[in-house]
Amino acid sequence: MPVSDNETTRDQQQTRIAVLADSDTRWKWGALTANRLIQGARLDGYLLRGRATPTPRQLQEVGVRADSLREVTAVEFLQEMGRERTGEEAYDIVVLALVGGAVQAVLHGLAHAWQGRARRPVVVTGYVGVVYEKLADGLLLRHGADVVLANSRQDAERFRAVYEGVGADASSVTECALPFLGGAPYEAKDPYTVVFAAQPSVPENKADRTYLLRRLVRHARQRPEREVLLKLRSKPGEHTTHIEELPYQKLVKAEDAPPNFRLVYGHMGDVLDHADLLVTISSTAALEALHRRIPTAVLTDLGVREALGNHHFIGSGCLASFDQLDAGHRPEADPEWTARQGVAADGTYATAFDAARSRVEELLAAPQLPPLTPYYSPVTASGYLPRILARHHLGPDGAPLPGAPAADREPGPVRQAVRSAARGAYRHGVQRVAPVIRRMGEL
Repeated sequence: MPVSDNETTRDQQQTRIAVLADSDTRWKWGALTANRLIQGARLDGYLLRGRATPTPRQLQEVGVRADSLREVTAVEFLQEMGRERTGEEAYDIVVLALVGGAVQAVLHGLAHAWQGRARRPVVVTGYVGVVYEKLADGLLLRHGADVVLANSRQDAERFRAVYEGVGADASSVTECALPFLGGAPYEAKDPYTVVFAAQPSVPENKADRTYLLRRLVRHARQRPEREVLLKLRSKPGEHTTHIEELPYQKLVKAEDAPPNFRLVYGHMGDVLDHADLLVTISSTAALEALHRRIPTAVLTDLGVREALGNHHFIGSGCLASFDQLDAGHRPEADPEWTARQGVAADGTYATAFDAARSRVEELLAAPQLPPLTPYYSPVTASGYLPRILARHHLGPDGAPLPGAPAADREPGPVRQAVRSAARGAYRHGVQRVAPVIRRMGEL
C-alpha cells in the first residue's frame, strides 16, 4: 500500500516513547524499561511535579539520558498527550512510572484525552522493585494499561491471579525482569568491602535506624581490615520514592565512626563493583547484588516482618543477623528462589524482555487499539475513584477540573524559584517539623 506524505509508517521512522515519572527511582525504571522495550527509540521524559520530583543531582546520579526532559503536572502531561500528532511527532509508547494512584488517574485522563482517536500510543506500566505490600491495591490501580510488567515469574502469577479474581482482564500482565540488573559477575577484592544499602522509610522510627547504624559502625570497628560503606539514596532535603524523615546523615553525627566507615552516594551499580557483601533490610539493591552473585544479607535483627519487607526473602537463603555477619557468615542464595524472582544470575537475563518486546510490537502493529478501560470506574469504585482523580485535578470522567493548574510554556526563572522554595519548605516540614509535632502529640 502506498504511503502518503503525511502518513509515514512506523518502520520508516524512529519509535518515539514518552516516560512520565514521579521520583528518581521511578525515572530510572521507566527510562531503562523504555530502552529495553525498543532500542534506539527517541525518549522524551516528563517528571511529575510533586514532593519527590528529582533534583538535577539525583537525575545525574541515575545516569539515564533522555532526548528531552521537563517537569509537568498531570494535567499538563495529559494536554501534551492529547495533542493531535502525525508522522514523526506521534508517540508510539507511553510508559507510566508512577505510584499506583497516579497511574490510575493518568489512565483515566488519557482515556478521556484520546476519545474518538483512530490510533493511540501503547500504554505500559509496572513496579520499580520488589512488590511486598498492597498487592491488590497497587495492581488494581495499574489495571487499564495495555501492558502491566511483572519483574519475575512469581509476580506474573500473583498479578494474573488478582486480576482474574476480581473479574478483570489479565492479558496485560507480561513477565520480564527489573531493567537495571547488570554489571560484572562478582570477584573477590582487596580490601573486603561491606555495603549497607539504606532505605528512606525502612525502618521508619529513630530507635531502629539508630540501632542499624550503630551495628554497622560496630562491625567496622570490629573488622578494621574491611571497608564498611553506608550507601545512601539521597542527600538531606532531597526526596525519593518514599519520604525520609530521619536521614542517616543526621544520625551518624552522634556516632564515633572509625576511619574504615564512610557514607557514599552514586549509582548503585558503581558501588556494587567494589562490594564483597551487600547488607540491607529489603532494598531492591539485594536483587541487583544477587544478579551479580555478590553475597547478600537480608537482616533479621528487627524481625522478619511484612512492615519491613524482608519477609519477601523467606526461602532465599539470605536472611542473617549482624551477630552472624560479625562472626564471618556469608549467606548463599538459593538458586531456585532467585530464578523465580527474575534475578537471572544463570545468564538468562538477555532474553528476559523478549515477551514484553513481542507484546508491545504486537500492539504497535494492530490497526487500532481499544479504548483504555481500567477496572476502577464510576460503577465499580464510586466511593474511591473520584478521590484518586481529584488529587490530580481530574473529574470523575477523567477530564481536567475547572481551575486545574496548567501551562502552555516553560515557567520563567521567578516561577521556577518559587516552586523550588515551596518544595524546599515542604521537605523541611516533612523532615523537621512533622516529627516534632508527632512527638508533642505523644506526650
